[in-house]
Amino acid sequence: MTFTEPYEILDDRFRTGRCTNGDSRLEVLHSGCRWAEGPLYVPAWRQLVWSDIPNDRMLRWDEATGAVSVFRSPAGYPNGNTLDAQGRLITCEQGNRRVTRTEHDGTITVLASHWQGKRLNSPNDAAVKSDGAIYFSDPDFGITSDYEGHRAESEIGSCNVYRIDPETGEVDLVADDVEAPNGLVFSADERQLYVSDTRGGKIRVYDVRPDGTLSRGDVFAEIAPGGTGRFDNLRFDDGGRLWAAAMADGVHCYDPDGTLIGRLKVPGVVANIAWGGAKRNRLFIAADTTLYSLYMGVTGTHPTGPGHRLWQ
Repeated sequence: MTFTEPYEILDDRFRTGRCTNGDSRLEVLHSGCRWAEGPLYVPAWRQLVWSDIPNDRMLRWDEATGAVSVFRSPAGYPNGNTLDAQGRLITCEQGNRRVTRTEHDGTITVLASHWQGKRLNSPNDAAVKSDGAIYFSDPDFGITSDYEGHRAESEIGSCNVYRIDPETGEVDLVADDVEAPNGLVFSADERQLYVSDTRGGKIRVYDVRPDGTLSRGDVFAEIAPGGTGRFDNLRFDDGGRLWAAAMADGVHCYDPDGTLIGRLKVPGVVANIAWGGAKRNRLFIAADTTLYSLYMGVTGTHPTGPGHRLWQ
């Protein structure tokens, strides 16, 4: 296996917060993807599923054996994956321009494909609130070429964040102030939603109102002028630190006050990250053609709302 030294301390809080108290090397779990994204650890299966977008497939890695196999192909040029509170797989399908749910019997239910009668662009990432509402980003990455989807003109004419109502299934636009919305994640108390803007080089934070709508997004963090990184998906640890896939700049770690306190240096371009393992202290990293992992001294939170029981 190939390994690399991972930690870069930018602020002493990265060290005192135990962020460097894990493995000293990255572990390569699989290589050979065309472009890896959307890792998701499924506790009930003890497996990690992830997307290989240009190859139009989803793969799975078995924690017990280390074996990798095809989970679904064709898969609609999938990108982000998450779980709902019932342990069902939620997938953003760029090529099919929809958000789907995989039921326990393996059948697929379409949750969102249109807004106000117009086809979505190419759903990218999703976050499930504890009340069952699903928020998802809809940039145009899957329709700009045939590489990660199918080239087409946007019917909506903009890139937005939407909410799927848990009772009615209605799709509502909740944020239209992001140039290219990508990763999104709720704060532990679900009062805020963090959204990365890949083209804008920013992470925005929104207040979540009682009716599920969002405030205008304030800037939480941004790529420094001249920086090589761009933000993709986001995850929290249980210390309130935000971890962001930053593409060519590895994985960024932000203190709750928005200070960049450290980085994980990763070969290639980091697209997505996910917490997993029995103790939620194993960080899975999808970068270019490769899936990596790193056992860490911090513990991740589940991407689906507080009170989630799927880890137990």
